[in-house]
Order: sequence, then C-alpha cells, then structure tokens
Amino acid sequence: MEDFVPFGSRDYLITLGLLIFARGMDFLSTWFATPTLALEANPVAKRLGWKWGILLNVALCLTAACWPLAALILVTTSVLVAARNFKSAWLMRSLGEEGYSMLVGEALMRSGWRTYMISLFGEAGLVGLLGVGVAFTSEWPSVALAVGVGMIAYAVAVVFYSLLAFWWSRRG
Repeated sequence: MEDFVPFGSRDYLITLGLLIFARGMDFLSTWFATPTLALEANPVAKRLGWKWGILLNVALCLTAACWPLAALILVTTSVLVAARNFKSAWLMRSLGEEGYSMLVGEALMRSGWRTYMISLFGEAGLVGLLGVGVAFTSEWPSVALAVGVGMIAYAVAVVFYSLLAFWWSRRG
C-alpha cells in the first residue's frame, strides 16, 4: 500500500468509492435513526446539520482518498458506526426521537450509571482490543493495519460520544 496516491488515479478512485460508500452508510444510518439529529451524539455534526455535514464529508472524502491508509481507517470507523446506528434505529423509529430518549433515560436511571459504564466499556473495550491485536500484528503500511486502527478509532469514538451524551443528559 502506497503512502499517497495521485488525485484521479485508479487507486484514488477505488479509495474514493470506499470512502463515499462508508460515509454514505454513516449518513444513511444516522438519518434513518434520527432524521432531525435530535439523538446525534456528535455536537459538531448536530450543529452542521445535514446540508453542511454532507458538503464537509464530500470534501473529506475527496481529500482523504489521496492517502489510502488514512482513508481505510476512516472507512472502517464509518462502517462500524453505521452498523451501530442501524442496530438501534428500528427502536428509535418506532418510539420517535423524543420517546427513545425518554426510554433510554428511564432505563439508565433504573440500571444505574455503573451498569451503563460496564456495558459501554465492555463493548468499546472488546472492539478496541481486537483492533489493537490486528494493528500490532500488521505491517506498515497495510490494509490490516488500517482496519485495526479503524477499530480502535471506533472504540474511542463510541466511548467519547457516549460519555459526552451521558454527561449532557445528567446536566439537563
């Protein structure tokens, strides 16, 4: 895997296609789960909204496709985030964004913050540890390394944004 590829080359276009697919799945899963972005945990994405978020991500994809290693990290993270979004989207859709938020808040009060934290760190920790294992047994640069680092980035993002949402819910 080359460090950088020329804009418009075959490798660039393949990487760009993967990025557009992965970022598109992240957007689709987010839209399906929370069309108004009321449940979006990322405050920057929430503030940008759909129009500016799409424009920013198109620019990100066009730029990142020049660096396949970074692009594949982003592809891996985005696909994992999309899968996580789709996992709960059916419930968010059936209850509505406000109803889902209330249900999660009530469940959190019943189970307690420790149970929530064990579940959060259990999920993210296992994915992150698998990513560490893949990354540390991979050569530089390689697809396996990018996937491993993408798994680590996903785990960090899940913990960060989940804790951010938890903190905001406790304040409000």
